Amino acid sequence: MRFPLFVEAVSRRAELPTEQAATISRAVLQTLADRITGAEAADLAAQLPDEIGTYLVGSPEEGGAGGPVTFLRRVADRAGVDPAVAEVGTRAVLGTLRDTVTVGEFQDLVAQLPKGFDAMVDPIPRPPYDH
Repeated sequence: MRFPLFVEAVSRRAELPTEQAATISRAVLQTLADRITGAEAADLAAQLPDEIGTYLVGSPEEGGAGGPVTFLRRVADRAGVDPAVAEVGTRAVLGTLRDTVTVGEFQDLVAQLPKGFDAMVDPIPRPPYDH
């Protein structure tokens, strides 16, 4: 999936204009990079096209700690949007990531996020139970 397709999926999920979805996608990925280990960022980036994965590369900035409210504030600041738009966009980006990478990689990502993030991440679909 190339960045324009990723952004299109985020735009549809969040019901945001494409340009704003692109800005929020970059902000969420950069903020995730602040929150997860360098190794996890590299693993996640390896499953994404270079264009998208480059936003996960870099040194963590000050303020990488904190819960979902701090995360959303950083996304809002980076994207230049209000916190409500940042939340809708963040949910859309996480949902698109969930659909783009392997289940195991998404679980590894979520495991590195603070507990309060559960509400922002849709449950990972489980395979149907076979009788």
